[in-house]
Amino acid sequence: MRSPDLRGVGMTSQRTRDRMVSRMREQGIRSSRVLEVMAREPRHLFLDEALAHRAYEDTALPIGHGQTLSQPWIVGRMSELILEQAPERVLEVGTGSGYQTLILARLVTELWSVERINALHRIAASRLRLLKTYNARLRLADGGHGWPEAAPFDAILLTACASELPEPLLSQLVDGGVLIAPLEGHDGRQWLTRVRREGERFEFERLEPVRFVPLLEGVIR
Repeated sequence: MRSPDLRGVGMTSQRTRDRMVSRMREQGIRSSRVLEVMAREPRHLFLDEALAHRAYEDTALPIGHGQTLSQPWIVGRMSELILEQAPERVLEVGTGSGYQTLILARLVTELWSVERINALHRIAASRLRLLKTYNARLRLADGGHGWPEAAPFDAILLTACASELPEPLLSQLVDGGVLIAPLEGHDGRQWLTRVRREGERFEFERLEPVRFVPLLEGVIR
């Protein structure tokens, strides 16, 4: 079997990654750490080979099982929102292809990531091993339950949209911690939302309109 090209060529080359990052900067991503990591890491490895040439376009792309790899801007935006906390321990709900997992793992000390679809979980684990992502722990589980044994977390990131946040996730935040998630309003619109824990109180702050797949229950083996 042919080994994957980590550096990329043509539409997956370093020059193409640099153009992606330049576009993200123009779109308002300010964190130099996030931009540096996204310029370095091979996003094209997190897509099927037939779609790899589109990896650095400004769009979400399918990864199978009704799931998508978010557009570069949203990966950058969610990552920089997490970094504002200067977190050491982070939980990601929805490993998906593993690309957002990789970016977070390069930015924080310890990362836990939960995925409910076994096929995605296995492929993401293989990709992350290939890229020597040693500080990310993966689990096949219902993301709404979080990862109780590893809690509490300084920050939690949801990569799927919820109409209501599962209580276990809120309870697994440290006091002063933040949860970043797309949340659906009563009108059906989705908003990227920052939730900050203050004791037993949770403060919600709407940020930008977004579009994500829904957060679902159960495990698909």
